[in-house]
Amino acid sequence: MVDPAINAVIGNPLLATKIYTPRMHTGRVSRPRLIERLAQGIERKLTLISAPAGFGKTTLLAEWLAVTSDGQRSAGWVSLDQSDNEPTLFWAYFITALQKVHSEVGESALSLLRSPQPPPIESILTRLINEISAIEEDSSTGSGRGIVLVLDDYHVIDAQPIHSAIAFFIDHLPPQMHLVIASRADPPLPLSRLRARGELTELRATDLNFTPDEAASFLNEVMSLDLSAADVAALEARTEGWIAALQLAALSMRGREDATEFISAFAGDDRYIVDYLVEEVLQRQPESIRSFLLQTSILERLCGPLCDAVTGQENGKAMLEALERGNLFVVPLDDKRHWYRYHHLFSDVVHAFSMEEQPDQIPALHRRASEWYQQNGLLPDAVRHALTAEDFERAAVLVEMAWPAILKGFQTSTWLGWVEALPHDLVTARPVLSVGHAWTLLDAGELEAADARLHDAELQLGITAESSDRPRAISAESVVVSEEEFQSLSASIANARAYHAQAVGDASVAIEHARHALDLLPEGDHYWRGTAMLFMSRSHWTKGELVEAQSLSASAIASFEAAGNSYFQIVSTVLAGDVARTQGRFGAAMTAYERSLHLATGGVDPIQLGTTDTFVGLSEIQRERGDLDMATRQLQRASELGEQAVLPGGESRSCVAMARIRMSQGDLNSALDLLDKAERLYKRDTVPNVHPVAALKARIWLAQDRLDKAWGWANEQGLSVVDDLSYLREFEHITLVRVLMARYLEDQTDSSIGQVMSLLERLLKAADEAGRTGSVIEILVLQSLAYKAQGNLPNALVQLERALRLAEPEGFVRIFVDEGEAMRILLRHAAADGIAMAYAGRLLAAFGVDEQPADATSKRSGASMLAEHLTERESEIMRLISVGMTNQEIAEHLVISVATVKRHITNIYGKLGVSHRTQATARANELRLL
Repeated sequence: MVDPAINAVIGNPLLATKIYTPRMHTGRVSRPRLIERLAQGIERKLTLISAPAGFGKTTLLAEWLAVTSDGQRSAGWVSLDQSDNEPTLFWAYFITALQKVHSEVGESALSLLRSPQPPPIESILTRLINEISAIEEDSSTGSGRGIVLVLDDYHVIDAQPIHSAIAFFIDHLPPQMHLVIASRADPPLPLSRLRARGELTELRATDLNFTPDEAASFLNEVMSLDLSAADVAALEARTEGWIAALQLAALSMRGREDATEFISAFAGDDRYIVDYLVEEVLQRQPESIRSFLLQTSILERLCGPLCDAVTGQENGKAMLEALERGNLFVVPLDDKRHWYRYHHLFSDVVHAFSMEEQPDQIPALHRRASEWYQQNGLLPDAVRHALTAEDFERAAVLVEMAWPAILKGFQTSTWLGWVEALPHDLVTARPVLSVGHAWTLLDAGELEAADARLHDAELQLGITAESSDRPRAISAESVVVSEEEFQSLSASIANARAYHAQAVGDASVAIEHARHALDLLPEGDHYWRGTAMLFMSRSHWTKGELVEAQSLSASAIASFEAAGNSYFQIVSTVLAGDVARTQGRFGAAMTAYERSLHLATGGVDPIQLGTTDTFVGLSEIQRERGDLDMATRQLQRASELGEQAVLPGGESRSCVAMARIRMSQGDLNSALDLLDKAERLYKRDTVPNVHPVAALKARIWLAQDRLDKAWGWANEQGLSVVDDLSYLREFEHITLVRVLMARYLEDQTDSSIGQVMSLLERLLKAADEAGRTGSVIEILVLQSLAYKAQGNLPNALVQLERALRLAEPEGFVRIFVDEGEAMRILLRHAAADGIAMAYAGRLLAAFGVDEQPADATSKRSGASMLAEHLTERESEIMRLISVGMTNQEIAEHLVISVATVKRHITNIYGKLGVSHRTQATARANELRLL
């Protein structure tokens, strides 16, 4: 669900504190040797400046960008802090910084980040990289990498997903862009690989240290000290050129008469040096400044009004300006001198000192900061300070306030972190938090934990199976929910219960909860009513009740449209397409899928969540209609989008769709590999799993003549011909029929064929009554093949004709062609008898051989063509039949089993269009086959 901090990125007053280019201050020490190093590295992908705090990384980069501003390259800058470990926030700032350089870059990528469920970052970065390349190709103003982006203070980032995405971005970085990372420690990136490729420029602490000349210039010119060359050399040697230590030392020496003595005493471990110098600096400041520093050290960013709120004074702006003029470790973050930050090292040490000197005041300072951020509409910062103050009651209220922005999307990681930072008892005592927590857990697939949170909320609200109509007290402070709040929470719980039940496969219970939600919701609450109808639609689909599912999906679409929620409009429209496809209504399904693409992009490249499932649906239709190339291209389009457009479970469904294409192409091993991958990717979600992967594998094993494997699958699933039928197991039972028919063809003495026919009749009745035309066609095809296997060609053609009449209007192809040679023979018979001749001809052509079906007036010609396809073994057996040999005699003569002889004879009868030996001999003589 949408993180409220994300939408605060653009147009937020804090934006300038994150994305800016530091000013080149006058009076700084020029460092041409380092500027040259940076300039030489611009042709490489990455510049890394890695050194401890206080080595002048930011200052150096600001100077470099200022002196190299030659019109050929532009620079963006992101100043990072600990809160930027939320990946979506990090990349929002990253892309926004690029837009400061080129406004055309990254708009679609930024839109993806702000969508209800942002896609995986690799997909967004691919789009961003392509946009950078395209713009630079159109408007390059010079050679080399024209765009420079600086990530300052990268060491605060400890989120591995961000590191992985940065590595991906660097690997694919276009030649028009150069990335700079400034960090206190080496980032966990593939630096060795970049070095080996010559793609990395590095500056480290030894490079950044002041030389003696630079130290002298800094101390005497910038800091206005009058030190001798010997004193400068001694101090530079003691500090090893560490700029921060030199600055701290210089501040401590201001006004001293004993500079040489001070420098002589300046020795020891760095930690003690810093402690000593900061204490010296703080103690030498007026009380007003010292108090201001200690109190405001809790803040990551500072502005006058915020400082006033924290300190209780009214001079925050003037104080910050004074600190800047006095070089007291404040860094301006914008050209208007509104926002500042302390030097990180200075801030850390002063804050630690404050914790020691006035620990009792720290929580109150954080509470004041939280109040200011809340009043200024910056809830994430308000929550952070409330949590730091351990003012959990306040934090809980703020987290609840943020929930409305969360519930209509899927970006929940920040909100979830806030909730989990609160005491468990506090969360369970507040039903809003419990319900919100449950929804975030449902989205994460943690169904058992979500159920526990829903139970907590129900207990607090007094909701039971018997009573759900009265509110009750919900906290120690006797806070009581109003009737309106109670109804809203109860409806949210009912919808969450529907979500949970559907995800665990209990469709009937899901429908009950969704109906209860509708009863509780007012007519004008379009979002939640649409959510309830979406769950009901999927639940009816799960039960195979497609008419109800279709109607409810249409109602859900209308509700989400009224709510202005385009994301769930797309989801509901894809659902409508899936249901229509299951009904065998390919035209209606195509219309729905095309509508979902229009909703996602307005006719441009699809980018929104749910689009991958749209392409899967389109691919399935194209595959069934016989256009395997187009079906493959549809899945490739989905793959190009990556995970950014995938609903939960969509990756697995894409693999299954591609596996079915490979099956139709005869590439059975590749199909099995794809199904293995689909099993690994499968996650429980609310989309019905109507084509279980294991059943698809069994069908491939049958095509590979691995009957033992397929039979083992049937036994493992506990399937039998007398099972009660349900839609969720329909595909499995149809697969069981295929396994049993394969056994019958292997041994025609198998008496189970009668049970198979009975199961097919029951399956046909169930599918027909529910309007599942696709299933009806497949069952009729199997009935036709079963009759053919028993030598009953007339009945086989009756069932085939029914299948053809249903299939022709929607253009079914593979449902016939994938049955192989036996179906090709039946289709020839159908064409010869004048059954759906044109359609049968198209299907025969799809087998990939050059043949024309016979019409009713040219049966002899058609029979001749059929006879040409007798195999060598079938021709041999036909000759033995013609001389009067029995099946047993033929088996002994050819040293094969009687069952094998019977199978060959069945095939011969089918190809010659006859039903007994005498007819077969006459037809073979007529065709001069003997």
